[in-house]
Amino acid sequence: MRARPNNPSTRYYTAIRVGLAAWAAFSGLNAQAATLEDVKAAFGNTVLATYPDGRHQRIWLKEDGAYEAIGRRGKPSVGTWSMKGEKVCLKQIKPFRAPISYCTAFPANGGVGATWTGKDISGTPIKLTLLKGVQRPTAGAGT
Repeated sequence: MRARPNNPSTRYYTAIRVGLAAWAAFSGLNAQAATLEDVKAAFGNTVLATYPDGRHQRIWLKEDGAYEAIGRRGKPSVGTWSMKGEKVCLKQIKPFRAPISYCTAFPANGGVGATWTGKDISGTPIKLTLLKGVQRPTAGAGT
């Protein structure tokens, strides 16, 4: 039986998928353990995750400990990030407050132009790239 799009349960699970997608992009960031100095390369720049179907997800880490993301389906999410040991941890606040944090290593010495591979939460391979500047999707261009 197919759930209706405006069903609260369906909206909740869609929101979970958007939040997990943001966390999933960072699942590929486990090349080496990083320090806060390494993560600073992401401030004011875009972490772009490219999926095999050509769609993209974008994540922006901010110096104040906040992050924003736009998932590959164009849905936004926001939350906070922190360092725990040598890992970057993301905790989603909107569109709903996630009950867990997702922590993963960030690549050491991964400045603008760095590219690495990883897998999203479902095991789908993704390519991650740190792009210069805040690059938002253009209207009508998809994600």
